[in-house]
Amino acid sequence: QVQLIESGGGLVQAGVSLQLACAASGRITFTLYAMGWFRQAPGKEREFVAAVSRSGSTRYSADSVKGRFTISRDNAKNTVYLQMSDLKPEDTAIYYCAASRPRLYNDRVYYTTAIDYAHWGPGTQVTVPS
Repeated sequence: QVQLIESGGGLVQAGVSLQLACAASGRITFTLYAMGWFRQAPGKEREFVAAVSRSGSTRYSADSVKGRFTISRDNAKNTVYLQMSDLKPEDTAIYYCAASRPRLYNDRVYYTTAIDYAHWGPGTQVTVPS
């Protein structure tokens, strides 16, 4: 069973940077899982933010955050990060970390839809007042 715990959220002013972390635990081999970040703003559906492949060699960000948010992973620490810069009020949301189903092949694949992820963290709140 994979457990994911996000950290690093908070209340920040527009324009600043913030780094979220997601630590994976349980009886897992972290390198078998592609990882992703999603977010859900009040009254809106959950949306994809960024994803990274099992090896960390490929990654992808949604257009809404491209150039401002960067996903990375440290497989030695079983942790995935979301570095967020130039935060805007529209980035206010609960941010969720997700892990795919374990894969043994193609360590360059990443996933951009929620259905491709099997494990989710409880989320961490990021608030950027307008």
